[in-house]
Amino acid sequence: MPRRYEEIYPSLPLLNSDDLEHTSAASLMSVRYFQAEPDSMPEEVFAEHHVLLNLKDEPHRVQNRRDGEMRDFTFYKNDIIVTPAGMRSGWRWFDKSDVIVVTIDPVKVERFAQTEMGLLLHVQQFRDLPQFSDADLCAAGVMLRDALENDDMSSGVMFEAMSRVLLVKLLQRYGKRRPEEVALTARFTSAHYNRVLAMIRDRLDQSISVDDLAREAGMSPSHFSRVFKETLGSTPMQYVLAYRVEQAIRMMADPARALGDIALTCGFADQAHFSRSFKQVIGQTPRQYRASQSA
Repeated sequence: MPRRYEEIYPSLPLLNSDDLEHTSAASLMSVRYFQAEPDSMPEEVFAEHHVLLNLKDEPHRVQNRRDGEMRDFTFYKNDIIVTPAGMRSGWRWFDKSDVIVVTIDPVKVERFAQTEMGLLLHVQQFRDLPQFSDADLCAAGVMLRDALENDDMSSGVMFEAMSRVLLVKLLQRYGKRRPEEVALTARFTSAHYNRVLAMIRDRLDQSISVDDLAREAGMSPSHFSRVFKETLGSTPMQYVLAYRVEQAIRMMADPARALGDIALTCGFADQAHFSRSFKQVIGQTPRQYRASQSA
């Protein structure tokens, strides 16, 4: 069974986003900052993508074994290495490191790409990215690190904002998108998806049916339902419900906002309908969830 990346760190991080409380970004990614003496990490298969951002000014030697292939190279400042979930990987570094390690849940980042960016990611996502240089992406990582270092009321807000910036930059530039010809075999393309997503966003506070979505995509309801599930892995109405709940969770971050208002804004018939649907997706009622986040 794949392990979590932090389970085999040879040293403790200087900064760790797991120490932040009540940030929704924590469900998408963890950020850890290391300055570790020369050491190694054994080969393992991990359940998450991990992104290594090199901040060290001086070039230094690093070895990285990926799926049985050894890479022995010089690591330069602003170099980035992405190792996708499911790939066997091991490390050895020969000088003191200065790195940010970002671990990303592959299922949740795929959902983020779909709902926040309108992107359909390839199943292999980051598999073809052994190493590249990107000063802009590393700068976003430094801002994340600084948010962790500032132990004040604003740190969680800054981390929340910059984690999304980093993730959007990473996906826009390097996230492997589903080839259009693959989507076309199911006859449900990225263009179809974006039209459907736009409709769900625009009519969040209204009733939405499969017929409505199929009409927007220019398909019959039965064909639309079939190709939507083939492409996205859920039925159209399951997707709409999950999207409504996601938006409700975002709104619930404001403790002054009433649950009844959130329910209507997100398209639920009333607060009882909101509570039943929320519990179906999250496993808790909205009140229980809000209480758990403020505990």
